[in-house]
Amino acid sequence: MFEFHADRRRYFEIQIENAEKYVIPFIEEKFALQPGMRILEIGCGEGGVLKAFINRGCTGVGVELDPARVEMAKEYLPEDIASGKFILLAKDIYESDVERDFNGAFDIIILKDVIEHIHNQPRLIRWMKTFLKPSGTIFFGFPPWYMPFGGHQQICKSFVSKLPYIHLLPRFMYRGILKSKGENVEEMMEIRDTGISIERFEKICKQEGYAILHKKHYLLNPIYEWKFGWKPIKQAGIVSAIPFVRNFFTTCVYYCIIPATEVKK
Repeated sequence: MFEFHADRRRYFEIQIENAEKYVIPFIEEKFALQPGMRILEIGCGEGGVLKAFINRGCTGVGVELDPARVEMAKEYLPEDIASGKFILLAKDIYESDVERDFNGAFDIIILKDVIEHIHNQPRLIRWMKTFLKPSGTIFFGFPPWYMPFGGHQQICKSFVSKLPYIHLLPRFMYRGILKSKGENVEEMMEIRDTGISIERFEKICKQEGYAILHKKHYLLNPIYEWKFGWKPIKQAGIVSAIPFVRNFFTTCVYYCIIPATEVKK
């Protein structure tokens, strides 16, 4: 386990810095971010990513299921909450109504390190159209399942946290190793069940009526700047173009998608 996984305040600060340095510039390459825009983040955690958008003059709305992280968000962002710049909802996104709960649709929806934890990914991606303005965009950032630590084994407490690709072992073998080392077997196996590849993500987007506005694949994830002191490296174009194989060598992907109907206008 990396130190900042246990230090939630530091993790919150890293999320702000990462969003300011990499997420927002990526979005702005194809989509103009303007003060006053409304940003929804699904699975907002402590609110670090949204804070970066708030600092740019936007209003942030965060939805988070984990009560502990909701309480930390309240602790870290009291002034923004008090001023109405950050609105926090502790509920299931599927139980939310865009008008009743959010007072209307959003210019940008953010899912950073979230889609790989969702069981019914097509349902969620389809559902988000009801929360997005026709001219809006949805940002995704996630590690492809087949990448060295696509199983999130870095959060483990034993030597498993150091082993790349171990999550790709046959299910019974992986479960047995986790159990023998006293790891949280159910959590890790759930991550295994929801992991998503680049190809599956792009296929779902197309099937659910979206077009890819912008994408970037990384050999070295931008977050590694804080984990290891390594600068991010964009994946080589020739590797990004090879289906399936690219998943094993791409540690992070960024995407912005829009409703396909907007492309035709």
